[in-house]
Amino acid sequence: MQMPVKSGPRFDNLIQVPKVRVIDHEGENLGVMFTREAIEQANDLGLNLVEISPNADPPVCKFLDVGKHRYEAQKKANAARKTQKTQDIKEIKMRPNIDDHDYDVKMRAMNKFIGEGDKVKVTLRFRGREMAHQQLGVDLLKRVQEDVNEIAKVEAFPRLEGRQMVMVVAPR
Repeated sequence: MQMPVKSGPRFDNLIQVPKVRVIDHEGENLGVMFTREAIEQANDLGLNLVEISPNADPPVCKFLDVGKHRYEAQKKANAARKTQKTQDIKEIKMRPNIDDHDYDVKMRAMNKFIGEGDKVKVTLRFRGREMAHQQLGVDLLKRVQEDVNEIAKVEAFPRLEGRQMVMVVAPR
């Protein structure tokens, strides 16, 4: 009869190997013993024999309370997920004939976003006859690239998408 597949470490009768290295509930190494004998000792203490390192030879098992062990592992995983930072893509929109002060304000915002670990999509919008002067846009994006070169790298180089030129910058 096939045992049902459960997530988490194997314990007690789910351990298939004949011999295991055993560590007791206080962290003392009891040495290599038969699995049946180890399960009986764990049950005498009111605990389970839990497989800690299944790939070792012989596998390492420990006397633990399985429910408590699973709960601790779940708490640890939740804490790791909570502290994890997802990388967002922020967008900065500019025009090809942007003034110096406006440019500085946009660069300050971009530096803040990159400092927070986010990617920045620089969108340069052309209107009307500005499409005839795309070189101005390329020059502006090169200037942006040089200004953020120390803290970021260009992930997607400038390319024209319809009436706008797009470049993506990511933190180093």
